Amino acid sequence: MNILIIEDETKAARELEKLLQEANPAINIVGKIDSVVNACKWLADNEHPDVIFSDIQLADGLFFDIYQQIEIKSLVVFCTAFDMYMMDAFETNAISYLLKPLSKEKVKKALVKLESLKLAFAPEKSRMEINRLMQQLKQPYKKALLVSQGDKIIPIKVNDIACFYVEKLIVVITTFSKEEYLLSATLDEVEKMVDPAFFFRANRQFIIHRNAITNAERHFARKLVVKLTFPTKESIVISKARAQEFLEWLQGEG
Repeated sequence: MNILIIEDETKAARELEKLLQEANPAINIVGKIDSVVNACKWLADNEHPDVIFSDIQLADGLFFDIYQQIEIKSLVVFCTAFDMYMMDAFETNAISYLLKPLSKEKVKKALVKLESLKLAFAPEKSRMEINRLMQQLKQPYKKALLVSQGDKIIPIKVNDIACFYVEKLIVVITTFSKEEYLLSATLDEVEKMVDPAFFFRANRQFIIHRNAITNAERHFARKLVVKLTFPTKESIVISKARAQEFLEWLQGEG
């Protein structure tokens, strides 16, 4: 799948590229454009990609200005910090409207939606290939994790885990029954093993299960401090940048 990124903030463009390739390593980023003028020139000189992921407010105008100068043949996923353009967006080729800050799950949902649409309208001979691509987007989450205790290898059901936390570079599992186990994995690896519908990466130290959360308190600098059903050795602090994402996830929108 060929994707063009239109984003005038270099850091945001790099982060989006990373999220797309994490969602599906087979994705080919054909270019990163930072303005209306450069986007029009690129689209005039190149074959249009399968999808364009674009911010709406660009360095020299709005994405919609591109339509006044060139016919866009690609589907579009908008990535923006503002919801005021939503109605305008869906008068274009848009299939998704993602509010920043972006997350891997938001990007993955947009890609799955794209493949579902392609599957619905594809001729029969293309359906097998599209199904294969959709399987690449589905994460095989673990149902149990194996821990060692002496000579024993013990399976811990993921549904029984309240949180993962790092202590002295070691990942510790805490279950809902308050048992603790050491896990031979990094927190980054754990994040890929568990279903994000139930587990949230709060920060570099904690991954928490939604059923372990009792409340979230507003903290200074618009951060959140999350309280679990049991005390933790360190406060679970969610940064200002991820606070809204956490609240959306907590109510089932993430």
